[in-house]
Amino acid sequence: MKVQQQDNGNKGSFFIEQDGKRSAEMTYTWAGPNKFIIDHTEVADQLRGKGAGKKLLMKAIAYAREHEKKILPLCPFAASVFKKNSELRDVL
Repeated sequence: MKVQQQDNGNKGSFFIEQDGKRSAEMTYTWAGPNKFIIDHTEVADQLRGKGAGKKLLMKAIAYAREHEKKILPLCPFAASVFKKNSELRDVL
């Protein structure tokens, strides 16, 4: 599963495509130059239970660390992963 990113300067997403269609997507909105808000995560049925959502979030975290950005996880899925994993909280 390859995670890709799309960003237009205001909003963006991390996503996984299969057969030319997005099978999993985590969307975000920029809240200033140094912070983005993860607002939604959606995973198609064929990828459920295969770690697709976590892969998307880990890509978002890697991006935040690499570019010295912070994340505000309003999406319930993302928030729950941050709550369970203290080692990821450096980007909050």
